[in-house]
Amino acid sequence: MKRIGITTTVPVEVILAAGAVPADLNNLFVSDADPPSLIAVAEKAGFPLNTCAWIKGIYGAAIRCGIEEVICVTGGDCSNTLMLMEVLRHQGIKTIPFAYPAAPETGRMSRAIRELAAELGTTAAEAEAVRMGLVPVRKLASEIDRLTWQENTVSGSENHYWLVSASDFNQDTERYFIDLRTSVELARNRPAFPSDEIRLGFAGVPPVYAAELYPFLEKCGGRVVFNEIQRQFSMPYQVKSLTEQYRRYTYPYATEHRIADIGKAVKERRLDGIIHYVQSFCHRAIGDIILRSKLDIPILTVEGNADFGLSQHLKTRLEAFMDMLRFKKSG
Repeated sequence: MKRIGITTTVPVEVILAAGAVPADLNNLFVSDADPPSLIAVAEKAGFPLNTCAWIKGIYGAAIRCGIEEVICVTGGDCSNTLMLMEVLRHQGIKTIPFAYPAAPETGRMSRAIRELAAELGTTAAEAEAVRMGLVPVRKLASEIDRLTWQENTVSGSENHYWLVSASDFNQDTERYFIDLRTSVELARNRPAFPSDEIRLGFAGVPPVYAAELYPFLEKCGGRVVFNEIQRQFSMPYQVKSLTEQYRRYTYPYATEHRIADIGKAVKERRLDGIIHYVQSFCHRAIGDIILRSKLDIPILTVEGNADFGLSQHLKTRLEAFMDMLRFKKSG
């Protein structure tokens, strides 16, 4: 089956309805055996050093993995995607623009889905049928999330992995469902994490140093029980249509929608603090101003670019934040 690369979460149901396989280029990049080498591919092609590592990694993954067609999200994600799309096209890769509407308005979202379906040679009705077929898969992703914060039997890294992978179901929906079901069954039979742990939320895009971040936090006596954007990738809401599903997806829209989602999680999941990750050279980092002014909870803002491991400086900041939360919780 033909693989279609995606630069971020898109209505994958449309891709599947068209008989193709979605391939999240972000996941291909960060899960590569040597992610820096993919950045090097982009820099060798002429990408500036001060370009976001994710954009360069996406380009490198598309080139190295032989992706011949890419859906580029030109509205609701990264502003650099517009030029990335041009460069990919210059390299002979077919590009298809997809833009989320400026606001989560039903008519505009429905039109965007119909236009994408027409471009891929399918229909919104066929994509809707795929959505219905994916309901059990998405329910299982929500269950691993519930087990994380309510039953306390899933680690932050497991939660991150399964939810971030829902953007393309690891390019194999059936395999993803089977493996996730196994993980859910295992989690249901585990002892819970310590009741006195620090309960953390993680806001912002998935971090480049995720592999080290979550285990380090647990070593320090904390656990991420809310991964904001990763959870959004899994489409956690019970909806009646594909349009509603992507209208309720908070990431592409104004920060106020994200804050409402995070605020609910703060109360429901009894969060002690939030780690807000921002990517170097990304316009979304400015949103930290709004998060801090609207959320009444301790927030530590951390930054990353092409550093796939935790620096000693970052470890010290995380440890200090955990100590402060522990002191606040005990007092």
